[in-house]
Amino acid sequence: MPAANLTLAKRVPGVARAEPLLMGGGTWRSPSGEINLVRVFGFEPEGQLFSGFDVKAGAIGNLKQPYTVMVDESVTDSLGIQEINNTATLGSLGLKLVALTQGAQSITSSPYLFTSIENAKAFSTAGLTASLNCRLQSGDFLCTNIYQKSPDTNPTSSKPTPLSATDPISYILVRAQPGEDIEALKKRLEAALPGSMALTQAELADRTRRFWVQRTGVGFILGLGATVGVIVGIVIVGQILYSSVSDHLKEFATLKAMGVSDKVVYGIIIRQALWMGILGYLPSLALCLGLGAWTFQTQGIMILITPLTAAGVFGLTIFMCVGSAIFAIQKITRVDPALVFKS
Repeated sequence: MPAANLTLAKRVPGVARAEPLLMGGGTWRSPSGEINLVRVFGFEPEGQLFSGFDVKAGAIGNLKQPYTVMVDESVTDSLGIQEINNTATLGSLGLKLVALTQGAQSITSSPYLFTSIENAKAFSTAGLTASLNCRLQSGDFLCTNIYQKSPDTNPTSSKPTPLSATDPISYILVRAQPGEDIEALKKRLEAALPGSMALTQAELADRTRRFWVQRTGVGFILGLGATVGVIVGIVIVGQILYSSVSDHLKEFATLKAMGVSDKVVYGIIIRQALWMGILGYLPSLALCLGLGAWTFQTQGIMILITPLTAAGVFGLTIFMCVGSAIFAIQKITRVDPALVFKS
């Protein structure tokens, strides 16, 4: 959308603040000559809506300097840079690393570069100018875009130009006024900006999750892995309970010979399955939390385990263990009480 929409959004009743966000990409070349595709996020360094970075080195305010970027510390190795003030090239423009953050990198995407709107605008064109070359051939006009390097693309002698009304931006971040009806504000924004869609942060996150789960192979692979894990877990717990029942078959036969009902006998097996689920779940949860902390510190990959997720996995674990008890219960069902009287 054109940057002029930012002014229109600010005029909508109920909008307390609006900021632009520009997303682009480019080809990164490290000082050693290694090439990597990157995604560029341009925002207002002094803004309030695209914030919350966990800055480990440098400062976000440094992004106001021409041709400077901030990256997540988990991608420094892949980008071939290690320290603040290291330089590299994006397209045909030189740049300098001025800040390092943590927890701001997706595991499913190219490395992220964070910079100011003006720098992102310059990086998106990468110092190139376009012209249209048309010629007449066989009675038809054939037109070709010709890209040429700008006369001056040296960051030390030129500065990125400010965002103009006709420049494209990707998103407009909006903060509603306190007490504002969000649904009504969304409708007013969509009416003021034809062709746009107004979404809350939760709605955008939900759309992103559904995209990865339903329209890519990521959801299928994760779902397949989870299904196989459930099946393997049921089989293993079932084998353990079945072996336990087989080892104590005479004891169960004694209980049946004494007139104990099947319900009581089955309850013994189910209680064993419940204890297996609980005693297996607790150390596994601790292991996952430790693994999540390690991956976040070393790889920048966050394994998020919310209380709702932990409760859901616990319920699934109990269901797996109780379901696997069916194998052992079938063994007891067929046991002959007379077995206790045999030598």
